[in-house]
Amino acid sequence: MTIMALMAIGYGISTQGLSTMMIAPAVFAFGLVAFGFLGMGPVTIAVDSYGPVTDNAQSVFELSTIEQIPGIKKELKAKYGFDVDFEKSKQHLEENDGAGNTFKATAKPVLIGTAVVGATTMIFSIIMGLTHGLQPGEVGKLSILYPPFLLGLITGGAIIYWFTGASIQAVTTGAYRAVEFIKANINLESSTKASVSDSKKVVEICTQYAQKGMLNIFLVVFFSTLAFAFFEPYFFIGYLISIAVFGLYQAIFMANAGGAWDNAKKIVETELKAKGTPLHDATVVGDTVGDPFKDTSSVALNPIIKFTTLFGLLAVELAVSLTEKQGPAVSTGFAIAFLVVSMFFVWRSFYGMRIERKG
Repeated sequence: MTIMALMAIGYGISTQGLSTMMIAPAVFAFGLVAFGFLGMGPVTIAVDSYGPVTDNAQSVFELSTIEQIPGIKKELKAKYGFDVDFEKSKQHLEENDGAGNTFKATAKPVLIGTAVVGATTMIFSIIMGLTHGLQPGEVGKLSILYPPFLLGLITGGAIIYWFTGASIQAVTTGAYRAVEFIKANINLESSTKASVSDSKKVVEICTQYAQKGMLNIFLVVFFSTLAFAFFEPYFFIGYLISIAVFGLYQAIFMANAGGAWDNAKKIVETELKAKGTPLHDATVVGDTVGDPFKDTSSVALNPIIKFTTLFGLLAVELAVSLTEKQGPAVSTGFAIAFLVVSMFFVWRSFYGMRIERKG
């Protein structure tokens, strides 16, 4: 609502005689709104960073196993002059982690908003070039009555939902492989700490699957952008608009839903004191969905929107230039080739990352 209100104010100001100075003053006003959002960068980064800090503080406390050190309470009392209450400390850390989840859910939509508002100005620059300065004969193609444009709108939404599914698939598979290794090599019932080599192996497994998922997703986005730009320029404009609109609302939804799932677990742990109950088990399952929602898919839509729009600006110019020099058949051939490569990595992002049953 805030983004819409700011853009509406910008539009209102643009109607106050600015049309005599430029062709599309409203888009210029939207660009200023995007610039203002970018000026909030330091504040947004600070708010977004609060979540990982609180999350890591809790992890550091747990990994330190300070409670198990003999005589640690007396030592801390002698050194710092106060009594230590580890249970109360854990309570505060968990509550603070819940606040961090809310902070992250608040900051991420702002980052996505900067991408979307900025994308509108870049999309308009493409429109200006394709319509030769908004010539009436060409502007008519920017309509749902023009089939390629309508198909572009549908395709952009499909890419957004594919991306969220593929990124969650990569996270799920990596986590599953890490758990498999832990169950096979680390005795969870023992009080003995895991070895450094085993810990490094778990980190390695998670890193490998993160990189595999990232490679598949990037290549799909890269080759899809090229394919759609070479296919039809107005199809590509519809695609870019759809990527921005669907991406904005999907990112906001996933950030808020993920934070809600995570905080539901915190409420059960800190307020209801119901650890180890079926209710707690259910919220843990929800958290396994919430974490990739808020920490992977939602925040990663920001670079997806920015890269697609910025790279598309170059790709569509190349496609139009090639069509004028070599003819539409060459551009269509390139579009088909790029699309085939893209579809291969779409297949790989799911079937190449799925969890195979053993035995």
